Amino acid sequence: MISHTAQRVAGGAKPQLWQADAEVMTVRIGVSIADFSGTSGPLLGSDLAAVARALDDAGFDIIGVMDHFLQIAGIGPAEDDMLEAYTTLGYLAACTSRARLLTVVTGVPYRHPGVLGKIITTLDVLSGGRAWLGIGAAWYEQEARALGIPFPLLAERFEQLEEALQICLQMWSGDETPYRGEHFQLDRPLNHPQAITRPHPPIMIGGAGERKTLRLVARYAQACNLFFPGPQLPHKLEVLRAHCEAVGRDYNEIEKSVLFHVDVGERGERASEVVDQLGKLAELGIGTAICNVARIWDRTPIEIIGSEIIPAAAAL
Repeated sequence: MISHTAQRVAGGAKPQLWQADAEVMTVRIGVSIADFSGTSGPLLGSDLAAVARALDDAGFDIIGVMDHFLQIAGIGPAEDDMLEAYTTLGYLAACTSRARLLTVVTGVPYRHPGVLGKIITTLDVLSGGRAWLGIGAAWYEQEARALGIPFPLLAERFEQLEEALQICLQMWSGDETPYRGEHFQLDRPLNHPQAITRPHPPIMIGGAGERKTLRLVARYAQACNLFFPGPQLPHKLEVLRAHCEAVGRDYNEIEKSVLFHVDVGERGERASEVVDQLGKLAELGIGTAICNVARIWDRTPIEIIGSEIIPAAAAL
């Protein structure tokens, strides 16, 4: 049974700080650093700092990392280097000054929601108000089993996801009354210091499930991540619009993002193709492309994106 306090938090005043502008055809560019095999172990810290500073200086709006403990199929073998997400984001906060910082996205079984709320708050305070909560129901059972993390069935993970959202929002609201959910019970959700970002760090929910994920986006989130663009993208956006209408939410308040692979070529010869693809996303209402940048560790693609693609995307 969800507590009355949790219901008040979930259905309370809507944040007004992050509204998307439906009239502006523009795409913000972020990055998700998903592959750490492009540098050697002893140099990983210094190389990552250099990449982060280059991204920040180039004008990337988001610097994100996956929340995985093992590398995922499609990028590399499980044995490839993989850094813990929030330790890495804390390091990136110290290396940067302007980009938003988030996971793309945290698996809800990986951290107790009370601890997760504290982690995001800490990141927000130490970064000067740049933390977002990126969260989803999780999918990579292999890594959970490998490290002994409980990994319930999907229906239960979605229940945990909604309770985690309620708990974080309650903690950020300053409400210290007990939270009593089906999966989590908190006697006193105390959270000091509070986050700098008010009314709270924005929430991005990852995934495109029509019955549950997009419903949670409409009710709780300031942004969604629909993963990779494809022919189903317009339909998914219409489903989200319908969920917003059902709960009385302004669809345009929600920032829509996708993961987007970018390869600008060795000398930027493909940059115009990337801009054309971003233009098509903008026409659909996608406001943010979180890029997986090919050859990111040599930093040349970062410079090309900063000089050619980011200005073009901002003026589509």
